[in-house]
Amino acid sequence: MRHRIRIAVLGSALAVTGFAAPAAFAAPTSDVTIDKVTVNGGKPIVLGTTAAQTFSVSVTASDDSGIDEADITLYGPSSAVALPMSAPTCEASSATTSTCTAKFTLDPDTDFYDNSPAGAWYVDAMVTANDIDTILAEKAGAFKVQRLSKLTANASPEPIKKGKTLTITGALTRANWETHKYAGYTNQSVTLEFKKKGASAYTAVKTAKSDTKGNLKTTVKAATDGYFRWNFAGNSTTSPVKATGDYVDVR
Repeated sequence: MRHRIRIAVLGSALAVTGFAAPAAFAAPTSDVTIDKVTVNGGKPIVLGTTAAQTFSVSVTASDDSGIDEADITLYGPSSAVALPMSAPTCEASSATTSTCTAKFTLDPDTDFYDNSPAGAWYVDAMVTANDIDTILAEKAGAFKVQRLSKLTANASPEPIKKGKTLTITGALTRANWETHKYAGYTNQSVTLEFKKKGASAYTAVKTAKSDTKGNLKTTVKAATDGYFRWNFAGNSTTSPVKATGDYVDVR
């Protein structure tokens, strides 16, 4: 319950007491600017069923008097709110500009009741300069929190005669934060790819859709030795994934 309290209760309280009235913090003549916001080095936060992920959020800001401090809060779908593990630390790169960084942790095992937090999240930043000028920037940055996906591939029969029909199957699953298990991801377009023996890259062969259990199946004519795999591009709520290639010996 520790993380649920941190996110749901303390986060809501901060939203009410700290951000409900931006005019109380931001002077009309404030010349503080938010120059850059970076979350997790620009990569999505991808979570499986149980393991927590700790990541950094950095806000770069400028003011002619220099930057004193910052508050950073993360907001997601279904009113999800995340607070930093400790107060952001600000490091000056010049007399006017500083980058303020905070660490956050998201834990699907204790922070999420269901899958609704997957999707677009935003960064709210309140930055105060040395001369007390303050800016409250809502949605100063954006990032994704995604459900981790898994993908398998199997080609059969093996070995196979040239020109015969080869069947490639697989399964696309993704983390379910409500059950803490992986479940089939249905009705998703997944690309079958092939890499000829000795080649360095895969090429697309055809596209198939996962069934009601996340299973995949298609057929091709065997032509030459090589590897078949499935490739799922991902989306706003689910991470991309490529299956391990399955080698086929064509005789």
